[in-house]
Amino acid sequence: RVQLVESGGGSVQSGGSLRLSCAASGYPWSTYCMGWFRQAPGQEREGVAIIDSEGDTRYADSVKGRFTLSQDNAKNTLYLQMNSLKPEDTAMYYCAADATVLVVATAVGIDYWGEGTQVTVSS
Repeated sequence: RVQLVESGGGSVQSGGSLRLSCAASGYPWSTYCMGWFRQAPGQEREGVAIIDSEGDTRYADSVKGRFTLSQDNAKNTLYLQMNSLKPEDTAMYYCAADATVLVVATAVGIDYWGEGTQVTVSS
């Protein structure tokens, strides 16, 4: 069965860094789109960064220049390096995978989700 297991969340001060990991299993890794989404309390889930099956990446405007998506195909693992963190980055971060397409603009209709990892940034 499909599993997406996130790790790497935590609490940091503003300006700090974290690296999130998403270990994937149970589906053909190289053919799927993958990405990171986040959800703050009382807000809708929003896209952060996605990578398609050809390796092209897209980022939300709010994280461009600060966050970097990468993947290790040998380990079926997706990473999100987050630098210059801000209090508004505080949220539960979710790994997502879809057989067809992922877009930063929406979290609707995605095939698979991880359970999330909490990121808290204090000012």
